[in-house]
Amino acid sequence: MTITKEQLLQASESAYMNDEQLDFFKALLEEIKFQTLEDIEASKNELSHPPEMNDEGDRAAYEEESSIRLRTLDRDRKLIPKIDAALKRINDKTYGYCLESGEPIGIPRLLTRPTAELCIEIKTLAEMKDRNYSK
Repeated sequence: MTITKEQLLQASESAYMNDEQLDFFKALLEEIKFQTLEDIEASKNELSHPPEMNDEGDRAAYEEESSIRLRTLDRDRKLIPKIDAALKRINDKTYGYCLESGEPIGIPRLLTRPTAELCIEIKTLAEMKDRNYSK
């Protein structure tokens, strides 16, 4: 029996990343991967079969939609290796722990971003450093 999102959020800290929780996230990540692969395939199909366009307005709208679809396709392609890495961490039983500090990432953060590798504190510091170096 798989636990629910509500049970996951109500679990005690001592239950963090037990087998039930790992199974929950494994199923979640596998579903996200499946859906993402389907989206990639649908995008590739749509981009390879453009509709017939009779005027400049249609052409401009199609080009804008294609540009958005290409950005989404790129983002989806980059997500697949992140999902695979998260699934590997589940198999290694290191999923849910910050790669830098070893601290728990936390259930709410993992529900929001199941591929998260860093706890919020380390991620915030990294983003602050990025902002400082990009100025």
